[in-house]
Amino acid sequence: MAEKVLLVDDDEKLRNLLKEYLEGYGYKVLTLVDGSAVPEKIERESPDIVILDIMMPVKDGLDVLKEVRMKFAIPVIMLTAKGEAADRIVGLELGADDYLPKPFDPRELLARIKAVLRRGLPTEEEAAKDESLIINAGGLALNRAKQTLAVEDKEVELSSTEYKILEALMAHPNTVLSRDRLLNLARGRDFMAFDRSIDVHISNLRAKLDAYPRFRKIIKTVWGTGYMFVDES
Repeated sequence: MAEKVLLVDDDEKLRNLLKEYLEGYGYKVLTLVDGSAVPEKIERESPDIVILDIMMPVKDGLDVLKEVRMKFAIPVIMLTAKGEAADRIVGLELGADDYLPKPFDPRELLARIKAVLRRGLPTEEEAAKDESLIINAGGLALNRAKQTLAVEDKEVELSSTEYKILEALMAHPNTVLSRDRLLNLARGRDFMAFDRSIDVHISNLRAKLDAYPRFRKIIKTVWGTGYMFVDES
């Protein structure tokens, strides 16, 4: 079955171009001209990934991303006309998995779509190493199938990138991982270093654990080196 892409952009020319291009590579492309009906479209059509423009009429793309993250763990790639660091960082802080500044080559968008979709899939090496769908470490349980985190009997939604980063940390407890090493583990061959996005995703994970005092310091910053998942169990 073809993977579904939900493309949300008010630029009709770009929308039609990308739809035709991606469908040429076997994707089924759904489109919306603004962000007002994105959650409903996701609920009804169950796309595999959302391509979301930031600057749109009716509803800003960042506001749409907030709504999506309240209900869904679907991967989201943000498009921004400005390409400014502030836009990228805000998008990542709100749970976007990647971003792409306009103008861009459709081939780059295709590569990023493939990369983001692959992040949620266990590699052959990971599958051979551990067939379990649950990773238990430090009192937390990470569900590989649902890409969710169980914290004190509550289910915490994660973006696909947050999931992969936490998976890498939990798979190497009490081990300091540099930013490059952590991103390589999380993204594999799809690793693309940009800005300090790893810090943003770590911040997002900490914010989601902040409501649980026991786990507030489970992801430790090792200054000048990277991060460590603390497992004292």
